[in-house]
Amino acid sequence: MSKLKNILQEEVSTEINQVLEEAKSRSEKIVSEARSQAASRLAARRKQNEVDERVAIQRARSAGNLTISIARLQARGAIIEQARKGAMAAIGEASSKPGYGDVLLALAEEAAGEIDAPEELVVNPDDKEKIEDWAARKGIELRTDPSLKLGVRISNRHGKTVENTLPERLNRAWDTVVSDVAKLLWK
Repeated sequence: MSKLKNILQEEVSTEINQVLEEAKSRSEKIVSEARSQAASRLAARRKQNEVDERVAIQRARSAGNLTISIARLQARGAIIEQARKGAMAAIGEASSKPGYGDVLLALAEEAAGEIDAPEELVVNPDDKEKIEDWAARKGIELRTDPSLKLGVRISNRHGKTVENTLPERLNRAWDTVVSDVAKLLWK
């Protein structure tokens, strides 16, 4: 019986060894597959991180460029507005210049040409003396209005009124003038 016992033990031992070898082989295969999957996931994650990093850098650059563009536009707008204020200030000083009477007469002639049968001319009280003779020659009643600056307002009995002032002319022409100012500033 001892021989049978030995044979059985040997067969059982062989079977156990085979099962252990198969288990070990499966285990190694599972571990190898897990490592391979982990390495693939890690590589994919690295690639995705690199893509995310490039996208984030590009977004940051775009945001920076947009911020710079906005700042440039705001600065240009401020400079254009400063140029407009400077032009308005220069116009504001026109009434103290020697040739202002001629300018006022030209504004009156132009306004009178745009209206049929002008009857009333309104100017700033400071400008009354400069245009009295012209109004008398044309047979137009002369009145003053302290709120009217640097120009004239002419009306007729039909209620049509034409105002022709230097500030108003600059305002009307500004859209055209501003492009020329911008060209001069940013050659």
